Amino acid sequence: MKLLRPLIPGLAVLALAGCDTARSLVGAPAGPPAGEQGFVRGFLGGVAAEEPSAAAAARAVLSAGGTAADAAAAAGFALAVTLPSRAGLGGGGACLVYHPRREAPEAVVFMPGARQGGLGNADRPAAVPLMARGLFALTTRMQGGRPFEEIVIQAEQLARFGVPMSRALAADIAAVGAPLLADPNLRAIFTRADGSPVPVGERFTNTPLAGTLTSLRSLGVGDLHQGGLARGMVDAVPLAGGGAMTLAELRAALPTTLPAIIETSSGGDRVGFLPLDGGLGAAAAFRALRAGQGVAEAQARGLSVAQAVRSGAGGDAATLLARTDLPGGALGAVPASTGLTVFDREGGAVSCVFTMNNLFGTGRVAPGTGVLLAAAPNAGAVQPPLPAAAIAYNPTLRALRIAVASSGQQAAPMAVAGPLAAHLLRGASPGEAVAAGPAPGRTQLGVCPRYLPGRPAECQAVSDPRGFGVALGAVE
Repeated sequence: MKLLRPLIPGLAVLALAGCDTARSLVGAPAGPPAGEQGFVRGFLGGVAAEEPSAAAAARAVLSAGGTAADAAAAAGFALAVTLPSRAGLGGGGACLVYHPRREAPEAVVFMPGARQGGLGNADRPAAVPLMARGLFALTTRMQGGRPFEEIVIQAEQLARFGVPMSRALAADIAAVGAPLLADPNLRAIFTRADGSPVPVGERFTNTPLAGTLTSLRSLGVGDLHQGGLARGMVDAVPLAGGGAMTLAELRAALPTTLPAIIETSSGGDRVGFLPLDGGLGAAAAFRALRAGQGVAEAQARGLSVAQAVRSGAGGDAATLLARTDLPGGALGAVPASTGLTVFDREGGAVSCVFTMNNLFGTGRVAPGTGVLLAAAPNAGAVQPPLPAAAIAYNPTLRALRIAVASSGQQAAPMAVAGPLAAHLLRGASPGEAVAAGPAPGRTQLGVCPRYLPGRPAECQAVSDPRGFGVALGAVE
């Protein structure tokens, strides 16, 4: 089980305090400055993600003094390098953000954008990219964060100097096989000189993507939507079969900020869910579990609500969650995604889901950019995923209780609702809570049973042991 053990053993606290006292007595040099790993001493927070290098990028930002939003954004950019099958600059996602200074969680939504036209000659219609703008918007939702340049540079270095092939990415490459590697740009990234796939543990690079990330770091994310990078994408997307993308489409693509869907829990706790179809499905399933229904019934209820949202059924979220006359869910094939959860030392938390609207998106790279293109939603048989994430908090204490995100196609909503109900309603341990999510769902969890701020020593992060992720945190 990939379990982050309690983060501050009592003796470790005493030892750290003693070391600090000794340093002050002898006049030893101060530690690293803000922005460098090791700046934060003691409790850092935690991260759970489906790819190890992305989790490490998030932890590095926490160690340097960044917020949970900073860390989640750093992991998102890193995933564009380390797990482009499920996340990338050509795609997008959605995140829930919570900080104790705010009344409730809010959502930053930046799903891969639908096209406004220009698909007549497209054999692989590409979505309008929103990942970079969305991650930048995410960093603005928490005060006191690190400069954006520090958030991007880790992904840039991974792309330029190389990153080990993870089991998660290797499994996705194996699932797609030869059709993916028919693209010479992807073949140059994911294969050795002899044409064989890069094995797990061996490094690979994406130099063109490093250049794109350099531009984002130095010129800002707007360059991808109305600057030189945007003009390059307009030229490159048709060459990859993605259709004629226009500067107007790129310029108009903006993330949105929405209130979370709030459900009550026990002990005065509340739960905020993503206000999208997958999030409403998770809220409906959680409500069913809270009412005593079984897992199968709750999962069916969640999918029926998600389908109602997707089909445009009338009514707001509260109305849909209250309706008992919804037909059974018939969503069909739902694409791949990836989830991550981060919490920081102040009780801030972020739960994100990222997607390319298909495994490896269109399966083609925009030439010269290193950017894998996401599949355009609702073009042909392509459906968007069911992004599901939630954050539980106590409004009276102004403190975090649990943050969760999931992947797993149609099982994603239940992979959020099941662990939430297990921990909040039945007192299950973090590891037991993760196991309550049904396969093929994969859950990323951060939990503070006695809240944060509160008792950080009891906080844990867990990455679903059925996947290839990792949970990191502890003390510096």
